[in-house]
Amino acid sequence: MITALYAALLGLMFIALSIKVIAKRRQFQVGIGSKGEMALERAIRVHGNFAEYVPFALLLLFLAEYSGLAPLYLHILGITLLLGRLSHAWGVRQLKEPLKFRMFGTLVTFGVMLLSALAIIALYSLKLLVA
Repeated sequence: MITALYAALLGLMFIALSIKVIAKRRQFQVGIGSKGEMALERAIRVHGNFAEYVPFALLLLFLAEYSGLAPLYLHILGITLLLGRLSHAWGVRQLKEPLKFRMFGTLVTFGVMLLSALAIIALYSLKLLVA
């Protein structure tokens, strides 16, 4: 149930990112690709990067929850993932990109994925030892 909350929040963010791409496409009158418009290209990449990483991060978070990870840790991971994606999106969408926001978002996203994966492995191993 906890993962569902973060999936919903991140789903809203995905819709917002989609709307930003659509708005930029309308602004520059571009149907496919970016035609070299950097603001559109950045909006496309923010949206695309989100679509590439968030579903797998949420899957790992869900599997950690299903495996029995404590609610406190799930909330920490979920909030951290949300903050990381906000940081990444904000950094990448800037034409004069402050790289620290992109890097922070990337590292945080990877960290959430790594910690979720390790939690799943640890919880699975613990269940094997107890059984």
